[in-house]
Amino acid sequence: MVRKIIFTLLTLTLICCKKGKIDEVIIGDTLLVHQSLSENRKLENLIYKSLEKDKNSIIELKNFPNGGAAGSYDLGYILTQIIYRIGENDFAKILKEIPKPERNGMEGLIAVGLEYGDNDYDGKRDNKKVESEFPILIEILNE
Repeated sequence: MVRKIIFTLLTLTLICCKKGKIDEVIIGDTLLVHQSLSENRKLENLIYKSLEKDKNSIIELKNFPNGGAAGSYDLGYILTQIIYRIGENDFAKILKEIPKPERNGMEGLIAVGLEYGDNDYDGKRDNKKVESEFPILIEILNE
């Protein structure tokens, strides 16, 4: 019985320690719920480094395990928040440095992040299109 209580308390402590917001970048509920504490810490590190314009972290972020479906939307939302924070022009410079094979999937994540994310934080999904919101990035991604 004591073991069960200790295990339950330890589990609750670990679950409660996951961060849903990292430097004002919101992690969607689906992605947050389905990641372990260590995955959450890795994601935290990737977000911080991506905001510092580290191209390898942006590549890792794009490839971060998300479980598919709604988790992919959440990952796309993280990516679009980062793009807005560092600016399209600076993100474009980074994107040009990323090898073309590593760019695969980036457009899809950005698209769902814009469509289903709440990048203006008004409580509603944005439903924006990547072609009109980030034309410079689309040009690079279509090279």
